[in-house]
Amino acid sequence: MYQPTAEEFNSYFGPYISKVEDDVLNELEQQGEQFPAFIRSIPKAKENYAYASGKWTIRELLGHIIDTERIMAYRALRFARNDSQNLPGFDENEYVKYSHYSERSLESLAEEFALVRKANLFLFESFNEEELVRRGLANNNEVSVRALVYIIVGHLKHHQEVLKERYL
Repeated sequence: MYQPTAEEFNSYFGPYISKVEDDVLNELEQQGEQFPAFIRSIPKAKENYAYASGKWTIRELLGHIIDTERIMAYRALRFARNDSQNLPGFDENEYVKYSHYSERSLESLAEEFALVRKANLFLFESFNEEELVRRGLANNNEVSVRALVYIIVGHLKHHQEVLKERYL
């Protein structure tokens, strides 16, 4: 799968997509193995840490990563199946607010991420070239299935960098 062109996504997602190497499916698989190990390496004393007032805790940030992956994968499925409905956006702050991720253990978040990623990897590997270039509307912005796969990988990379730089 090759990198999407600028016409396949809203420029807001450009920084995420630019973080992805050429073999996005390989990166998806590697992240599926490495990120749960990273989560498990976070010291228990830090799991409720937020680097500033009003910022998410580590647990909440991990939950945000999982929620976003689910939403982007859902969009990819809908668009791959040629669904032409405009899908709504989501407010990540409201999702975290009502998520209860702050009550979850790091181990349960690591396991959930691994399972979500494994299921999504099967889904993305099932798409053919025609499905990957299909586009749909999400939050009034056109996006291709391929771009959504790249966004998922880049979004995780972005937040893992934030975790390392600001939280740990």
